[in-house]
Amino acid sequence: MPPPPPPRLPAIILAGGQARRMGGGHKGLIVLQGRPLVAHVLGRLAPFCDPVAINANGDPGPWAGLGLPVLADDVAGYAGPLAGVLAGLDWAAAQGAARLITAPADTPFLPQGLVPGLLAAAGPDGCAIAASADAAGALHLHPTCALWQTAARHDLRAALQGGMRRMTDWAAAQSARTARFAATTPDAFFNINTPDDAATAARLASPVPSGAAPR
Repeated sequence: MPPPPPPRLPAIILAGGQARRMGGGHKGLIVLQGRPLVAHVLGRLAPFCDPVAINANGDPGPWAGLGLPVLADDVAGYAGPLAGVLAGLDWAAAQGAARLITAPADTPFLPQGLVPGLLAAAGPDGCAIAASADAAGALHLHPTCALWQTAARHDLRAALQGGMRRMTDWAAAQSARTARFAATTPDAFFNINTPDDAATAARLASPVPSGAAPR
């Protein structure tokens, strides 16, 4: 008989930013191909992760249609995505989970194999962050796409209180391994920060009509 599938992990979708370059609001609720961006991300996580929550600040009402728990930062002052990671780690630990998957709400083209790739890179007891190479072969880290240990949540809280804000600094402090993903078209880690990015994502997501050459 084949071995049983690995247990599903809790995950949190990071959507707690202020979206200043979009003019405010919730980037994760921008509609792409008839669905909010966060639904595209959820589609990548759901086959491997359960339960899934959203990290968002302010009124949770706009997220109600997704039927997912909404977790606000409990670190004051919009401390960035690390505050969302901490909220997720506390939530996952309260459920008895040892590890947590994180992904940002504004990356609709994430790899189908994101979670298995992170698990393989981390091993049974480690952490891992995603990385991909560009056309020139340079490696780019994507530390919001990651696998973390809930046991580190107290250290993360202390690091945030001490002023740490960079995800890469926290990943280095955790000796996170690198999960490498192949280059894709569109870029699997393309994230939407501006209205121009949203327009680009819409163009990239649209199928090329039969007989038409891609631009």
